[in-house]
Amino acid sequence: MATMPNDDVKAMTFEQALAALEAIVDDLERGDVPLDQSIRIYERGEALKAHCDRLLKAAEDKVEKIRLSREGKPVGTEPLDPE
Repeated sequence: MATMPNDDVKAMTFEQALAALEAIVDDLERGDVPLDQSIRIYERGEALKAHCDRLLKAAEDKVEKIRLSREGKPVGTEPLDPE
């Protein structure tokens, strides 16, 4: 099976993906990248952004608030952002 051009994105940490995305934004803002390359790196940027979004959502799903009793003692947890 052939690999897709952005398959490596899935193995990146959030920090790696964000740094790569920032580099792409810098390249595109500079405006000296040929059009065909701009299209390729824009598509990579989209893949990086989607990966960052998935990682953030997964992290948010794990974050919980600690519930306190009237006396200020921990009594359990609840979702940080209940839906």
